[in-house]
Amino acid sequence: MRKSDKTLEKTDANEEVCDITAVLKAARFAAEKHRNQQRKGKDRTPYINHPLEVAEMIAVVGKITDTNLIIAALLHDTIEDTETKPEEIFQLFGNDVVSLVKELTDDKTLPKHIRKQRQIDNAATITSRAKILKLADKICNVSSISTNPPNNWSHERLIEYLEWSEKVVNELLGVNNELEVKFKQEMHKTRAHLLKQKINKIPE
Repeated sequence: MRKSDKTLEKTDANEEVCDITAVLKAARFAAEKHRNQQRKGKDRTPYINHPLEVAEMIAVVGKITDTNLIIAALLHDTIEDTETKPEEIFQLFGNDVVSLVKELTDDKTLPKHIRKQRQIDNAATITSRAKILKLADKICNVSSISTNPPNNWSHERLIEYLEWSEKVVNELLGVNNELEVKFKQEMHKTRAHLLKQKINKIPE
C-alpha cells in the first residue's frame, strides 16, 4: 500500500469514529432529557426507546448514512416534550441538527386539533431530510398502535390516528422509497390487527 493510501485509510477511519461518537453523544443527551418519561402504551416502555427506534428506522430501513439526520432523529422530541432549549442543541450539535429538530417540533401552545391539522398542512413544505425524519417517526408510531397502543384509547380513536397519520404521510412521499414501502406495510398490518380485534369483540 502506498503512503498516500495509508493516509487516506487513516483519515477515513477517523471520520467514521467521529460520526459514531457524535451519534452516541446525541443518544446520551436524548436519554438524559427523556429520563423521567414513558411511552403512552400499556407496557409503559421508557420514552428513549422511541427516538432510538426512529433513528434505527432511518439508518437500517431507509439506508441513510447522514449523521446529522440520525442525530436529529434521536433528538426530534426533545424540544417539544422536554425542557430542552434550541440553544442547547445548537451549542452541542450545530445549526443543521437544531434546524431539523425544529422542523419536527409542534407548537404546544396551540390546541391539539390545530397542531394535528398543521402537520398535514405543513408536511409538503418541510425540507426533504425533515420529511424522511417525519416519515420514520410515523412508521414507528403506526407500528406501536398494534404492538403497544396508548392506554385508554378506544378502537375509534386508534383508527382516527391511523387515518390522520396517512394524511400526513401522503404529503411526504417521494423522499425515500424504502421508508414509504415500510409505512404501507405497517399501516396494512396495523389495520388488519385492529380489524381482527374488532371482530373478536363482536358478540355472537
